[in-house]
Amino acid sequence: MPPIPPETRIGHIHLKVADLDRAMAFYSGVLGFELQQRYGSGAAFLSAGGYHHHIGLNTWDSLGATPPPPGHTGLYHTAILYPDRKSLGTALARVLAAGIPIDGAADHGVSEAIYLTDPDGNGVELYRDKPEADWPRDAAGNLRMVNDRLDLQALLDEADPVPGGEFTKRTPA
Repeated sequence: MPPIPPETRIGHIHLKVADLDRAMAFYSGVLGFELQQRYGSGAAFLSAGGYHHHIGLNTWDSLGATPPPPGHTGLYHTAILYPDRKSLGTALARVLAAGIPIDGAADHGVSEAIYLTDPDGNGVELYRDKPEADWPRDAAGNLRMVNDRLDLQALLDEADPVPGGEFTKRTPA
């Protein structure tokens, strides 16, 4: 059977959340996605750039619920792809300015990634792809992804200023 077309993409993610306003405050207020539509008191649709929605949030089956316990199946994380390093740095600055802890960060050779958790316990990856010509490959041309340290301060140094995030820039010596 032939593979699917290479232009195929994941169009959006729809998350069950316990508190719609709290989830909207994270995805819109912290990460900066724009509200496209609120569907009554139980759902909201957010996006970047006016698309109908990249993220759906609802409380239809989860109002007031708790996150699933560790060791159970479910969503590992949502990966949000930023267009460039500066945009990723700005996203990191927004997260830090909001006081949200970072769970991890890595340079994977093909991408740079920052990991955190949303208010409902869902994993979130903020990342940017490196140019494909720079991806590490073995002698046979196969990808050789890595899990190296990502210099978060260097990433922040490239970021746009974020209100309340002045602490993210290095202090002059």
